[in-house]
Amino acid sequence: MSGQEKNEGVPAIRLHNISKRFGSVIANDSVSLSVRHGEILSVLGENGSGKTTLMNMIAGIYYPDSGQIFVDGKEVMIRSPKDAFRYQIGMIHQHFKLVDVFSATENIVLGLEEEGRYSLKRSAKRIREISEQYGFDLDPDKKIYEMSVSEKQTVEIIKVLYRGADILILDEPTAVLTPQETQKLFAILRRMRDDGKAIIIITHKLHEVLSLSDEVAVLCKGKYAGTVKTAETNESALTEMMVGKKVTLNIERSEPKDPQDRLEVKGITCRSREGVELLRDVSFVARSGEILGIAGIAGSGQRELLEAIAGLQHVDGEILYHNPKTGQIDNLCDKTPLQIRELGVRLSFVPEDRLGMGLVGNMDIVDNIMLRSYKKGKGIFLERSKPKNLAEQIIRDLEVVTPSASTPVRRLSGGNVQKVLVGREIAASPKVLMAAYPVRGLDINASFTIYRLFNQQKENGTAVIFVGEDLDVLLALCDRIMVISSGRIAGTVDARTATKEQIGLLMTKNTTDAYADVSQKGGAADAAQ
Repeated sequence: MSGQEKNEGVPAIRLHNISKRFGSVIANDSVSLSVRHGEILSVLGENGSGKTTLMNMIAGIYYPDSGQIFVDGKEVMIRSPKDAFRYQIGMIHQHFKLVDVFSATENIVLGLEEEGRYSLKRSAKRIREISEQYGFDLDPDKKIYEMSVSEKQTVEIIKVLYRGADILILDEPTAVLTPQETQKLFAILRRMRDDGKAIIIITHKLHEVLSLSDEVAVLCKGKYAGTVKTAETNESALTEMMVGKKVTLNIERSEPKDPQDRLEVKGITCRSREGVELLRDVSFVARSGEILGIAGIAGSGQRELLEAIAGLQHVDGEILYHNPKTGQIDNLCDKTPLQIRELGVRLSFVPEDRLGMGLVGNMDIVDNIMLRSYKKGKGIFLERSKPKNLAEQIIRDLEVVTPSASTPVRRLSGGNVQKVLVGREIAASPKVLMAAYPVRGLDINASFTIYRLFNQQKENGTAVIFVGEDLDVLLALCDRIMVISSGRIAGTVDARTATKEQIGLLMTKNTTDAYADVSQKGGAADAAQ
């Protein structure tokens, strides 16, 4: 029986004056909102506004300090994810919680107590029925390590549906999906809504909010700013609610001025320790005064490519840096990461483990700034005044939410950690700036601040290489977009004329398949003639 049939008109979830604090930090302050069966609600807010904390209380990961949670009109106590499942609530997290060596079926039934004799065959049959009902495309016997990102997400969604969830919470569900995969997911979510499911989505992508949701609830600095009908709002109005002030949401792309070849990558190949090819025969040119975007499905070789240029990966081939100071051409393949940095090639890489690469969690913001400049101190004492001034400038310019520059970065939210990392690299005035996923997890206001900084770098004559996952941003910000697929370059397009669909097709096509398709089409045409 669907949620609509059993609870017509009653909110599936209603939160009343929910508050949660961590020490002196107030994450949620008397938040009240609701979602009905047969409705998709988007939850918006800046970094640190308490969106995920609020959803984690519905999912049983946190317990509120005060306030009430009602499910289908009845007050409930949700102290664990197990309690949440008892009330038919399931949360699909941004970072999947799957066992790689298990099949889809094994992951879906893992930890589940079933009556009678345990049968994987029976479970696989039920999984196929759920897939057919909502339009999922999933092989129940396929191992997780063989799956694409969208297939793994499908497993996570079916896992909660298998457990009988009528209320689904999705945290940044489209963060690593191609446009085609995103549209497919949206079609499935609409079917679930029509089936009476209540769906809550946390996302930073306003255009997705407007195209998918029925209503939008906005949080501002931990407080509830209001709920609006999607059909009656727009991006500017939502951003103003989130930030509390008017914000300009235009990416002003200037034409490249006097572009010069700055970085020339020639036929590089990179292998893992086990000998698996991660990059194959990759060649491209990054020019000064230009933003070169790199698009691709997660794990297609973007990380290895940037690490290779920064001297963190051994590669075969040539990486030639055209030095504007000396006029010489240096092969970066022969240099250490420190030598490469001193030439003016900077890597601002923001991986999923933000503190595992680039910043030291237990060190404060000033000390993390000094990681790039400690060699400039004289004698046995380090120069702290300049890094301290720089740290305070980054905090001020990027609006980093922190008690002070001496706060350990592990105490900052993920979005604020990213601001420190990107700000530190930009402050070094690089000749080549490489940024991978620099706005991942950032709210829209902070994201546009980063985009403006990249445009400033471009206008200063820097060659900017930007690896992004939001194709709308890549098309609006970059001059050219290079698409990488399965470790090879699938194509390079002019960002001013290309479409999302065109880039999406390049992302999902193996380059060898693309060449095969072209030759087959040519053969067919010849035969027809």
